[in-house]
Amino acid sequence: MTNHQITNQWHAKIQEVVMKKRFFQSFVGAIFFAVLVGTIFFAVLVGTVFAHCEIPCGIYDDQARINMILEHITTIEKSMKQIKHLEQERSPDFNQLVRWIMNKEQHATEIQTIVAQYFMTQRIKPNVKDYNQKLALLQQMLVFSMKCKQTTDPRNAAKLKDLVKQFHQLYFAGH
Repeated sequence: MTNHQITNQWHAKIQEVVMKKRFFQSFVGAIFFAVLVGTIFFAVLVGTVFAHCEIPCGIYDDQARINMILEHITTIEKSMKQIKHLEQERSPDFNQLVRWIMNKEQHATEIQTIVAQYFMTQRIKPNVKDYNQKLALLQQMLVFSMKCKQTTDPRNAAKLKDLVKQFHQLYFAGH
């Protein structure tokens, strides 16, 4: 092999490494930008959607909130399945992967918001029956919402769903 051929091979290898580095940098930048835009959008949305309950306006629909939480859990479960599927592909579509991850995060945060801002701050009063049990279930719902953000383990979503059902039974037993 001549020096010229060796030089050409090294030049090709260097170009390949540079292209991979550029792809990686643009991919990381795209993820950062998508997360940033999603976070800003979500912060504006949450502030708008839930602000009416803190006046207090007196508009309460507890069953609707439970149904919303269960719908969010279903979406989290779907997101987890899609993330796992995309991760297994030979050439994953990183755009879709990021979108499903953000979707999972958003819906888990929505659950935390409903639990904290609706039930814990407005609906569960210290003088109600089973106060401590209700608070303990709500706290566990917050924890398993967080675990749904941290992993794609469907057991966390299943446990969250079970906690919601337990809370539902206990909460509506007193109404």
